[in-house]
Amino acid sequence: MAKLILIRHGQSVWNLKNVFTGWVDVPLSSNGINEAIEAGKQLAEINFNVVYTSVQVRAIETAMLALVQNNSEKTSVVIHSDGKMKDWTTIYSDAMNESTISVYHDWHLNERYYGELQGKNKAETAKEYGDVQVHQWRRSYDVPPPNGECLKNTAERTIPFFTETIIPELEKDKNVLISAHGNSLRSIVMFIDKLTKEGVLKLEIPTGKPMLYEYQSGKFEK
Repeated sequence: MAKLILIRHGQSVWNLKNVFTGWVDVPLSSNGINEAIEAGKQLAEINFNVVYTSVQVRAIETAMLALVQNNSEKTSVVIHSDGKMKDWTTIYSDAMNESTISVYHDWHLNERYYGELQGKNKAETAKEYGDVQVHQWRRSYDVPPPNGECLKNTAERTIPFFTETIIPELEKDKNVLISAHGNSLRSIVMFIDKLTKEGVLKLEIPTGKPMLYEYQSGKFEK
């Protein structure tokens, strides 16, 4: 039975400052680093075969910090798909190849794009536009912020990626870790748990807390 672990990145420096982040590439806070390490300790006995993260540094940091805690003694290796990094990162030892965990970065797992809200303080934005409007931008399913994405838009890129890339790995009985973001993971959980558009709006995914699913015969179980 294959295992799928979803983890939202640890607290970022902009989470700490209560700022809309979206695709702005900010790192983990000190607390976020600790959250990632603690998550790794919780997952230490799982023998991961493949890891997927967004291309954003906070998700990458979280995955790598968590994987360092793993008891498998495998080495996490970022896989590059083109250019010199693809050619020059070849491993020429069969033994080392067999003791690696492949880590892939893909933009389809990026956080929801917050458009013109990015970099703005959430409380100040609520004062500017009103609590109702900001709540609608943040929590409705299909109302995007100015020039940004709504959750529906995010799901339109995450779910096809999940079904076309992640599920085939699970079908091969591989254990998969996905390190991503609140909204990209909400859309994936919506698909896995068959949540309604209304139900997903109530879903909260805290930073640095792993979510475990088991996959067998086309079905997910918690």
